[in-house]
Amino acid sequence: MMKRVNKLAIELPRPEHGDMNGAAAVQELLGGKFGEMSTLNNYMYQSFNFRGKKKFKPFYDLVASITAEEFGHVELVANAINLLSFGNTFPGDPDMTPLQNGKDARYSLHFTTTAQAAYPGDGMGRPWNGEYVTNSGNLVADLLHNYLLEIGARTHKMRVYEMTDHPTARTMIGYLLVRGGTHIIAYAKAIEVATGVEVGKMLPVPSLDNNKFDYAKPFMDQGLYNVLYTWGEPEYRDISKIWKGKNPETGQQLTVIDGMPEGGKVPDFEELPEEFAPGIDRDDYQRILKRLMSNL
Repeated sequence: MMKRVNKLAIELPRPEHGDMNGAAAVQELLGGKFGEMSTLNNYMYQSFNFRGKKKFKPFYDLVASITAEEFGHVELVANAINLLSFGNTFPGDPDMTPLQNGKDARYSLHFTTTAQAAYPGDGMGRPWNGEYVTNSGNLVADLLHNYLLEIGARTHKMRVYEMTDHPTARTMIGYLLVRGGTHIIAYAKAIEVATGVEVGKMLPVPSLDNNKFDYAKPFMDQGLYNVLYTWGEPEYRDISKIWKGKNPETGQQLTVIDGMPEGGKVPDFEELPEEFAPGIDRDDYQRILKRLMSNL
């Protein structure tokens, strides 16, 4: 089972103005081949289908605990897209063409298929594809795939960071650069424990130095590059048998936190009458409120 907590992994700054094409670029980090939906579903199905959970428990715990974090990353990217979609249209009579900005936007799905909100697809509007999931059942092969998947995800984040200077997008990406880099190291350490091979020396990795990204520095300063979480569940504490020693990038001590990130507020998005969302007028609201009160 999964437990949902009504917080984001971090609090995202609410912008004064949106960025339609910035939202389109960030979509790749949600539903692209190397997006957060892919990391989530790869690790989720590997954890569901893991064979020998008791015998190889530290490896199962690692994949399962990172799965839980990836749920939060999907939620974080989706909310960043929603915030970037703020203020791009205006309410008004349909004949005033209140959605006119959507006609020239690169990602028209944000204006037609969703109510200016995240779409489960990539930066070009292609829906996320289950074929992006690799779950071979071979532990070492899957760990190596995860290692390379996180490297691909990091590369895409660095590129999108350089595509938009919007502070909401960059705050989100800065955080995920830190956490994604942590996952690269986690899977490298797991492969080393399983095989004795220092995979980071064998395969090329894009620089894991996050200090060149200004929006990543606050999360580095919080030490988030050195921690993995158990999400408060004792079943997953054996990740400490893999996640231990020094961080090869920072030289700092690696730590398992028996809990979860502190988190931040989930944005409460305004109604969009021009998108008929949520499609409830004042009279509807009063009727709903009356029915709710009658059940108390």
